[in-house]
Amino acid sequence: MTASEYAPFDIVVVPFPYSDRLAEKRRPALIVSAAAMMKRYGLVWLAMITSAANPRWDCDVPIADLRSAALPAASMVRPVKIATAELSRVVRRVGRLGPADAKAVKAALGEILAA
Repeated sequence: MTASEYAPFDIVVVPFPYSDRLAEKRRPALIVSAAAMMKRYGLVWLAMITSAANPRWDCDVPIADLRSAALPAASMVRPVKIATAELSRVVRRVGRLGPADAKAVKAALGEILAA
């Protein structure tokens, strides 16, 4: 896939790394990098998406618009778990965050980056 096929706030499937061990799991993730970064470097920043059934962290952002996101179950974005991947590692695009959910994720990322 090429950079022009993806945009910020697209939900993609990617082998996402665990933070506590040298392993990865194919899972949905949210593109949080700018299109210019993808085009220039061939890299993408991804925020972890996890099931809403998992224990919630105070920074998690619930995804309200599951239809736009094309996720099969209640989920949330975990903005403190960010990974960098080459675009070639993205398996496919599955959906996109709705405007309200994207705004909430942007605000959460802003709080984390400002700290």
